Order: sequence, then C-alpha cells, then structure tokens
Amino acid sequence: MGTFKFANVLMETNPRSLAFPTLYYRTNQPLSQDMGTGEWALQDAGECDFTTYFNALSVRKLLRYTTATAFHLHLELKGAACTVTQTKAYPLSSGPVLNDGVSTKTAGTGEWENVDLVLDVDEDMVLTAFRLKSSGPVSIRNGYYSLNVSEEPRPIELALATTTFKKEPFITKNIALVKQNILNSKEDIAQHFHMHVVDNGSTLDAAALSDDYVKVYPNENVGGAGGFARGMIAAMEQKVSATNVLLMDDDVEVSPESIIRTYNLLRILKPEYQEAFISGAMLSYEEIQDQWEDTGFIDPNVGNCRPAKPIFRVTDLESVINDEVFELPKDIAQRAKQYAAWWYCCIPMSMIKKNGLPLPFFVRYDDVEYGIRSNPKFITMIGLGIWHSNFHIRYNAAVERYQTTRNGMIAQCTTNIAPNLNVMVRQMTKDMYLELKKFNYADASLLLDGFEDFLRGPRYIAQPIAQQRFMDANKNKEKTVSFDELMDQVKALGITDFNPYKLSRQEIDSDLPRDIVSRLFDYTTCNFQRTIFRHQGDGYAVIPNIGWAYPAGKIHNERIIIVVDWYNKKGSVRVKDISKYDTVIKRYKKDMAYYKRHVEHLQKEYAAARAELTSIEYWKNYLKMD
Repeated sequence: MGTFKFANVLMETNPRSLAFPTLYYRTNQPLSQDMGTGEWALQDAGECDFTTYFNALSVRKLLRYTTATAFHLHLELKGAACTVTQTKAYPLSSGPVLNDGVSTKTAGTGEWENVDLVLDVDEDMVLTAFRLKSSGPVSIRNGYYSLNVSEEPRPIELALATTTFKKEPFITKNIALVKQNILNSKEDIAQHFHMHVVDNGSTLDAAALSDDYVKVYPNENVGGAGGFARGMIAAMEQKVSATNVLLMDDDVEVSPESIIRTYNLLRILKPEYQEAFISGAMLSYEEIQDQWEDTGFIDPNVGNCRPAKPIFRVTDLESVINDEVFELPKDIAQRAKQYAAWWYCCIPMSMIKKNGLPLPFFVRYDDVEYGIRSNPKFITMIGLGIWHSNFHIRYNAAVERYQTTRNGMIAQCTTNIAPNLNVMVRQMTKDMYLELKKFNYADASLLLDGFEDFLRGPRYIAQPIAQQRFMDANKNKEKTVSFDELMDQVKALGITDFNPYKLSRQEIDSDLPRDIVSRLFDYTTCNFQRTIFRHQGDGYAVIPNIGWAYPAGKIHNERIIIVVDWYNKKGSVRVKDISKYDTVIKRYKKDMAYYKRHVEHLQKEYAAARAELTSIEYWKNYLKMD
C-alpha cells in the first residue's frame, strides 16, 4: 500500500535534552542546532549513534501491533563525507550492533545529499536505528523513519483533553508547544487534531488561548475525573467527532513528537488493536532519565496500585531494551487487573461510547477503575510519554489516605478491581495502624473519613460534594511548616540538638535494625500505645514525610517523631498521645461494625449505580452543561 511516514528523528533544544542528550543520541563530537535554520550539525569528524529511547524504532512492537511490513530511514546531510549504517538491538544486547550490510556513504560535495536506507529486520530484533560516522563537520536535517504498510492508513481524528487547576506555567507552555509543533506543522496530524483544556481554576484567559483547534473551558473545580469527563464530551461533540481521545495531565512536560507518533500509530493499527489503550510512560521530572511507570496493575494480595515494570534508566540502552521486552510475570498477569494512568493515555472513542465516562471520584482511582472497567489491550512504546514529578515529591495525605481509601473501595464495588472488598479493608486497616505507629493521628483519621464516606453509599458521591470533601481532607491532614518554624516547635519540646538544615538524606531516610523482641512489642502494642505496656517513651526520631515509609527501628519506643519533607524544606512534629490513639481506634471499631452489617447491601447499591454515574446525561448535569 506504499510508504507511510511514522516518526521523526528527534533532536530538541531544551533543558532536559541539553542535560541528558543520551535520551536522543550518543556522540563523541559536539552536536548543536543552528537556531536560524533549525538544522543540526556535528562539529567535527566523529560518530553519532541514534539507538536511543527517542530515536530507535521499536520494530518488534510495530510488527506486533501495526500493519507495517518494512522499515526505512531517510536523512538529509551536507558537509563532509559520511557513512550511515543501520544499528540493531536484541533482547540481550549491551550496545547497538552495527549492520554493515545496510550502509551507505555520502560524497561530501558540500550540497544537501539524500540518504535512504531500507532497514533489515528479523523476528528477534527489538530496536533498529542508525549510526552516522563523519570525516568532518556535517549538517543534518529532515530525518525520519517510514514504513511499508499492508493496508491503507485509516482516518483518525485525535483530541487531546487535559484538565488544569492553577498550573499556568505548565499548561500555557503545552498549549504553545501544540500550536507551534503540531497545528502549525506540515505533519498530517495538523488537520486532524484538537486540544480541549478544561480549566477547573478558571484562571486562564480562555479567549486569548482559544482558536478553531484549541478550546479552553472555564469550569468549576470538579477534579481530574470531572475535567476529563468534560474533555471526553467535548471531543465527542466537536465539529468532526474525535475517533480517539488522548488524556494528559496538566503539570507535565511533553515532547510534541510523542503526540505525532501516537497519531501515526493509531492510523496503522491492526484491527485487533484498534480498540487498545495507548499508555504513555511517566518519566521523572526531577530525574529526567528515569522512567517510573507506563502501565500499572492492582496487586491481588493487598488491592493496591503497582507499576507493571521496574524503574528503568532510559539513557542506558540495556534499560531501553528491557523496557520494550518486559512483561508481567505469568503468576501476576493471570491474577492482576491492569490499567493505564491518565498522565498520558489515548482511548478510542468507541470504548468511551461502550463503557461510559469516569466515576465522580474527583482525583485518584478514576483512571484505575476506568481501565479495568474497559478491559482493553494496552500498547506501550518507547518515545511515547511525558515528564511528571515523582510520587514521593508530590505526596499528599488528602489524596493517598482519604481519596485512595474511599475511591478504591467504591471502584471495587462497581468494577471488581481487586479479588474482593475485604482485601481493601484489610489494607486500609494496615495503613491506619502504620500511621498510628508513627503518631500520625490526623492522617489515620483521614483514612476513616474516606472509609465513612464510602459507607454512605452511592447517593452520597453522586452529589456535587467531591470538591468540598477534598478540601476538607486537605484541611484535616497533618500540617507541615517551614524549617525555621519546625525548629521553634522542636525547641519548645525541650529538644536543643535538632537542626533540619544540617540533616542529610541518609539521616532522614535511614532506619535502625530491630530484634525479635522489639518486633513483637511493636506488633502487639502499636509502638507502646495499647495493652498493659502503654507508656510515653523517651527521645525523638527523624523520619521522611512519605506515608508508606516505616522506619520501625528508628521510631521504636520514642516519644517524639520529627517528620522532614527534604524536597520542600518543610516538616512537622508528632508527640505520642495515647488518648488520640484510643479515639481513632474507637471510631475504627464502630465503622467496622457498621461495615459488617451493611457490606452486602453497599456492594449491590454501588454496582447498580455505576451505569448512571458514568453516563453522559449524569455528567452533563453534574458539570452544569445542560
């Protein structure tokens, strides 16, 4: 059916590409861009290898998911004579393998010369790319990979839906990138792309930012779930309805090339993958070379979310290869239910029409529940994704303790995301006791707030109360203060040798060993807060502010715990208070008694309510669009 352009050879000039060029290329000579022409140049004789995360072609996955039958490389070079050679990478490759049989030389005439290679591919190959070897300075432009496809590329209308809340620096930058590099480009996507920005903070200048292809919608704060629901509706009702909706967080950095490749991938999918979700990776905004997740699953043992892959350092070719070939172990894959997070997830409109819109969760578990409800195939591929802040840096107890507890249990009742509801209740209990062991009575209470709101049933969450309940959770969570104020609070407790400015990460994150007796006492007494062994303890410990951290040896039998958020230079002080412990436990027992009496009825109610709560009619009313 002819040749289809799939991916540009990507070279960018921005802080991340300058700091980590091996995401794009590896060279032994400076490679720089002429800002006037946009052309790139190798400054002297040397080599430049493009077998990297953003510039290697994922042939194994393209052969699996698409109608591609052959692969080509096109480059335009000017300057010294060059040799361009195909590179290959296999599952156990530690570096690119040169394929001398697919190579060509330029004459070095000083004029622009076209380089076209028909790439050799075999069934064991994971990636292919190319290496350029130059005898002197050489300029590079208009590099791209193209494919032979067995079927005519199908028409696609791609809509990008993003929800924002007072993240102007991120969202305005991403709107500008879309306009400059997609809508004003010569790529095919330019005529088949819309961007819908749901502004939950109503702080953007909608008139100035909107045009025929980018629309900004001032909105009440309905959270990510409500914002994405409105984005889905907008994509459905745009002048030419979208065939696919790309959901993307607001506080991210994205390369427009990822969006272009997503569009091109959609056009050539095999019929059996045309209703798959394309799940983009989350790369670390702080450690730019680290990929944290591309798909996730519900741990069948505890009901918690887990990344499907380990963290990969994708400036390293071995990690890039492992990223492409990694699969969940069979024993987990057979039991676990997978999902794709909505920091970058492309969903077919046909699946939205079949499965409805998100549940009114505000934030957390909306993407998890939706992915498991839809039960699609998932496609991941190197070069597709965004950069987002690490989970431990943006830890928020209002999300992790209140929202996760409430929404996870609702999702279990509506969609059976875990083996059973009791698994999730047991995990909530474990998390509550973890907070109590660390004297975090405020966040232990947040867990019960989430549990009790779940116990209220579906009629409660169907009301427009999501924003208020999230605001309440943020109000009720443990408060952190600046380091200066933290020192004052600590001194008021009689501690004179604490100075957060002199702490190291090692001192904050480390733990101490425990013997068997200490472990037994911690388990039976909840760090000496119950049974006949209750006592206030003595001394203090310094621990990180992440809720799931449990430095058990450090906090054993202490009276005071100083919590340090090293990234934001904040902290809090916790003092053991057995009366507060008793209050939380009494409340927990009352809640559990109610749960046991009503659990069967609750599960039936939530299951019956799902169709209504995910309908377009419900959401239009909820969003006041009627």
